[in-house]
Amino acid sequence: MEQIAHQQVATYLHHLAYEKNYSPRTCESYRRDLTRVVQYLDQQELTNWPQITAQQVRGLVAWQHRRGLSGKTIGRCLSALRGLYNYLAREGLCQHNPAHKISAPKSVQKLPTTLDVDQASQLLDGEFSDPLQLRDRAMMELFYSSGLRLSELQQLDLTDIDMATASVNVVGKSNRQRILPVGSKAILALQRWYKARPQLADDNEQAIFVSQRGTRISRRAIQSRLRHWSKKQGLRQPLHPHMLRHSFASHMLESSGDLRAVQELLGHANLATTQIYTHLDYQHLAKVYDQSHPRAKKKKKLPE
Repeated sequence: MEQIAHQQVATYLHHLAYEKNYSPRTCESYRRDLTRVVQYLDQQELTNWPQITAQQVRGLVAWQHRRGLSGKTIGRCLSALRGLYNYLAREGLCQHNPAHKISAPKSVQKLPTTLDVDQASQLLDGEFSDPLQLRDRAMMELFYSSGLRLSELQQLDLTDIDMATASVNVVGKSNRQRILPVGSKAILALQRWYKARPQLADDNEQAIFVSQRGTRISRRAIQSRLRHWSKKQGLRQPLHPHMLRHSFASHMLESSGDLRAVQELLGHANLATTQIYTHLDYQHLAKVYDQSHPRAKKKKKLPE
C-alpha cells in the first residue's frame, strides 16, 4: 500500500492510545490485526483505504479463514478495520466503511478450563513460608478471591487494597474501574505477604507484588510462578491466571445463580461474555444428574 496508508494506520493507533486511552495490549492487538490487513491488501495490489470495497473485505475474511485463524481472531480484525474506517471518516479521509456489515465465520466455542473446589484447595492450602512463597500465595488467593485479570493484578499498588473494608480497587479494560470484595483467606495471605514484602521491595516501590529485584513483578513472571505451583501442588494441568479467574466465576455462578452479579464482579461490558459460565454450570449439573438420577444411569450389559 502507499506510504500514506501506512501513516494513517499509525495515526489511528496513536488516536487509540492517547485519545481513547486503550491499553498498550489492546493497541498492540490492533496493530497486529491491521498489519495482517495491509499484508493482504498488498497482495491484491490495493493502494489506499478509500479504494477498498466490501467484496474485498469478504476476500480478506476468506483469506484469513484459509490460513486457519479462528472466528474470534477474524472478528477482532474486522473490529479493528471498522474502527480505522470510522476514524478516517471522522477525519474526512474516507466516505464509506466497507467492513460495516461483514461478520466473521463462527467457530466452535471452547469452554474455559477451570479448577474444581477441591483442586483450588489443593493449590492454595499448604506451607508457604519464605517471602517468595508468601508473595505467590497472596497473588493466587487474590486471583481466585476476586476474579482478577492478569494485567489487573500486576498493576495493583499498595493504595488499591483497603484492608479495613476487605476490598480492592481495580482498573480494568478501557480504564473502567470497579471495587471488588476480597475474601478472608486472601486478606490473611496479603497480611502475611505485607510483613515479608520489605525483604524484597525497593523503598519507594508502590507495587503490591514485586520481583526479587525489588520492582513491580512482570506478567510473564506471574505466569511462570503459577505454572511452578500447579506442578508443585500436584495439579494435573498447567495453571494460568485466567484459569483462576474462570474458576472464580464458575464457582460464584454455581453457588449464587446470579449472572448479573458475576458480570459486575468480572467487569464484563456485555452480559453475553459472562454467559459462557452458564454452560460450565450446566456441564456440572449434567454430570451430577448422570451420576445420581436412577433413570439416567447406564445399565450394565447382561452377559449374553
